[in-house]
Amino acid sequence: MRINWSLVKGLFLLGLVLFLYAFSSFKNNNRPVSSLNVEFTGEDNVFITSEMVNKLLIQSQEKLYFLPKEDIDLKEMEFLLESNDMIKSAQVYLTVNGEVRAKVEQKCPIARVHSSDVFYIDEDGFRMPLSSDHSARVPLVYGVLDHEDLESVYKVASVVFNDSFLKMYITEIFQNENKEISLKMRLLDFEILVGNLDNLEIKLRNLKAFYQKAKKDNMLDVYKSVNLQFENQVVCTEK
Repeated sequence: MRINWSLVKGLFLLGLVLFLYAFSSFKNNNRPVSSLNVEFTGEDNVFITSEMVNKLLIQSQEKLYFLPKEDIDLKEMEFLLESNDMIKSAQVYLTVNGEVRAKVEQKCPIARVHSSDVFYIDEDGFRMPLSSDHSARVPLVYGVLDHEDLESVYKVASVVFNDSFLKMYITEIFQNENKEISLKMRLLDFEILVGNLDNLEIKLRNLKAFYQKAKKDNMLDVYKSVNLQFENQVVCTEK
């Protein structure tokens, strides 16, 4: 019987490749974690530090630096990070050389509530704690506030945050017992009466038009209140 040495050689090489792949895969999976690397996404990444994220990751896996890669629970790490009140989303993955990398998107505060306790409202309308590392320059919220329902304040703060003019000039949002809103502007002492949230965008558009006209006429300092509650007009009361 004639032996097909080409076939034998081919099978031997194939077996050798499979063995080396399996050995390499086994060795790689059992390689311990070498380091942690945190990457923040988004523009303002100041409310939580890399060191704080690293600490959370290490806490999520006991003896992280001694665990083989195959024993690392990436989903648990992501869950723990996203449970943090300052983190909006997180993606954790492993590199070939055993490095744990985390991409973290922080929450973005749009208003700061001053009531029985102090906290931020984030861009999605949820509570966000203050940070010891940074204080956001956002409107301050005062008045009668039900912590279970800050919807009215959130809607106003969201419109302000997403408008470059309002974001620059609106410094205070006040809500009374009827959930009626009034505002304060930077360096000006008149009260802006918004009332309920009906036609909110139109009311704030009228405010911007009033401001530009009053500034041009050098009249910003003569008013004690500016009322936006009347349809298609701004009613001002002088001091």
